[in-house]
Amino acid sequence: MYLGKEAKAEIFAKHGKSAADTGSAEGQVALFTTRIAHLTGHLKKNKKDFSTQLSLQKLVGKRRALLAYLYNKDIERYRAIIKALQLRDIIK
Repeated sequence: MYLGKEAKAEIFAKHGKSAADTGSAEGQVALFTTRIAHLTGHLKKNKKDFSTQLSLQKLVGKRRALLAYLYNKDIERYRAIIKALQLRDIIK
């Protein structure tokens, strides 16, 4: 797989509370963002790969739901992760 244990641990260490904290919303959003970027690159090369397209849409929905949760729960954590990952502010 393109994301090994080391890569995931690095993502969670950078955006979560620690490398072992894989359940934090910030860590999950960062992981989803990495996976979305990978799938987007794959779809640019393989335009008719509809199963990957469906997976990408589901991942974007999951990331959006987590961001909405963060927005409602703690706006400062939401703003920090948006700034760190350079995402658009999609929750209004």
